Amino acid sequence: MSFNKKTVQDISLENKRVLMRADYNVPVKDGKISDDYRIKQSLETIRFILAKPGTRLVIMSHLGRPKGPDDKQSSLKPVAQHLSQLLDKKVHFAADCIGDEAKAAAERLGQHEILLLENLRYHPEEEANDKVFAKALVDASGAQIFVQDGFGVVHRAHASTEAITQLLPSVSGLLLAKEIKTIEKIIKEPAKPLVSVIGGAKISDKIEVLNKMINISDCVAVVGAMANNFLLAEHYEVGNSLIEKEALITAKRVMKKAREEEKKRNFSFLLPVDVVVSKRADGRLPTRIVDLKGDNIADILAYPKLPKSSAYIVGPDEMIMDIGPASAGLIAGALKMANTVFWNGTCGITETRGLAGAHDPFAHGTRTITEAMIGPSNRHANRPFTLVGGGDTVSYVEQQGLVEDFSHVSTGGGATLELISGHKLPGIEALLDKHTA
Repeated sequence: MSFNKKTVQDISLENKRVLMRADYNVPVKDGKISDDYRIKQSLETIRFILAKPGTRLVIMSHLGRPKGPDDKQSSLKPVAQHLSQLLDKKVHFAADCIGDEAKAAAERLGQHEILLLENLRYHPEEEANDKVFAKALVDASGAQIFVQDGFGVVHRAHASTEAITQLLPSVSGLLLAKEIKTIEKIIKEPAKPLVSVIGGAKISDKIEVLNKMINISDCVAVVGAMANNFLLAEHYEVGNSLIEKEALITAKRVMKKAREEEKKRNFSFLLPVDVVVSKRADGRLPTRIVDLKGDNIADILAYPKLPKSSAYIVGPDEMIMDIGPASAGLIAGALKMANTVFWNGTCGITETRGLAGAHDPFAHGTRTITEAMIGPSNRHANRPFTLVGGGDTVSYVEQQGLVEDFSHVSTGGGATLELISGHKLPGIEALLDKHTA
């Protein structure tokens, strides 16, 4: 698709009450927000709207998968408080997203004031794309214009993404427009070479993205638990590692496609040549490197003796937790030659913390490729354009304080994958086209 939708810059907002869909699905524990990246990314659109004369802004979002209105752990009230701090401006909060209380709160808004409505998913009608619920949202907010700025939800046909667009003039926010344009540029006209690093737990979640990136990339590296399926398909022992048994045929098809591409053009499909294994995922037991290809590591470690056969084989009670240093080095080499990088999926279980001051045991591969993309050892005159997408990858980048070092860190994992796969996204399709009067 090509982004030809109207944005907040293409419509008159003066003296209007605006209803904006944001994606504030952020981690909240005991009323504290541990990761506010998505909230911060919405600020540009909020400030643009409030800068127009006489505007009033009502924001709606979901948070988690609440069991019902009594699930207070899923309340957006802490988000309202955090948003107030970020904007240095009072953000009012309504204890529901529809009904008299929400309507009264919206009607009390003065010029340039903000109201955040309570969690949309307290109402099952939201995910059912219910038209009556969408009308209740419009009635409660008193909105005259709808702005879609929640990129993380536009691949879902929900009441706040699709049904509502039938009731109000609907345009894109600045964040949504930026996300779409950035991803489309990667797909359609990337600066070559393009290197894609793709991980995750399931092939089934990434099959279309894998096939797409094999078509357009100069190198595709498969990492994370997903790589286990490819190793198994190539008859390597993977022990007790996470796999999708039903995806074995899919893995073989993807590899066949990749190998055919390698014969036709200058293309590389990289699988791990060595892996880090352990018997537990909590980091409390020793790790070791398994030299799958039997090239160097096992020989060096065993010299002057011959390596034991176990040096090349993942044991039946072991799990693959990360790519090994040789694999990380191969990927890093490709990344340093790249002008564009797409990264979706960490190389290992980066959330496992090291003991007694040790480095996180299963994050070495991810650290190595991160360094190759953005670190001082990347001596490009210009660093590659780097697009990071996917929940676990984005979380890692944020935790390491590296968001500003990447060219674009997406706020939507599922939406990013759907867009790259070539699917139409309901929440975008429903917006006004540029040529619409």
